[in-house]
Amino acid sequence: MKALIFAAGLGERMRPLTERTPKPLLSAGGKPLIVWHLEKLAACGIRDVVINTSWLAEQFPRALGDGARWGLRLHYAYEGATPLETGGGMLHALPLLAGTSDADAPFLLVNGDVWTDYDFARLPREPDGLAHLVMVDRPAHATHGDFALDEDGRVRADGVHRLTYAGLGVYRPRLLDGWQKRVGDCAHVDGKPRFRLAPVLKAHMGAGLIGGEHHRGGWTDVGTPQRLAELDARLSATPSG
Repeated sequence: MKALIFAAGLGERMRPLTERTPKPLLSAGGKPLIVWHLEKLAACGIRDVVINTSWLAEQFPRALGDGARWGLRLHYAYEGATPLETGGGMLHALPLLAGTSDADAPFLLVNGDVWTDYDFARLPREPDGLAHLVMVDRPAHATHGDFALDEDGRVRADGVHRLTYAGLGVYRPRLLDGWQKRVGDCAHVDGKPRFRLAPVLKAHMGAGLIGGEHHRGGWTDVGTPQRLAELDARLSATPSG
């Protein structure tokens, strides 16, 4: 299995911290956010990791190199000066994620601007359906939540008890087949489509093709300088993380 790390965002809510440093390279607990992910990916046996980049893209290979220090092979998917959003970013990275013998081989996806104590080894290597999403309780800053999780482990677009998508999951490339029908008209940047992944996921939820689980452990969406400072203080107080 390969992995994809979303790291192309502009980090506008994190400024001024992100004026010179892309958000996934900001440090918490003594190391960049993205390094926490790389260590966990290596620990669960993944060797090839694709990192999509845009804002201050040149800093990623400068800071991370080729990944050899973690026993990884890093591949950088530069989207251009304008990020392609989650759906466009995934579509752009698919050629680098293709399996050697299976074009629909599942891959692990994690957002570069989250931190979690979730054990990546728990994720299914073969999801039942097109994707398996990790969900968490709604944080105070996300009052509405993203999706609902049924008792049978199916993720739904609507429901009474809505959870927040953790920015972590396993996806099949086939999820994006016919994405144009799910998204409709979308912007293009230098000939590359720019669209969000959520409408594609929601379109498949009605057919029960998106599974998931509820993680009740530690998780932080590092979306503001305050949340980064709080996470740093917490991790620094407990170095074992």
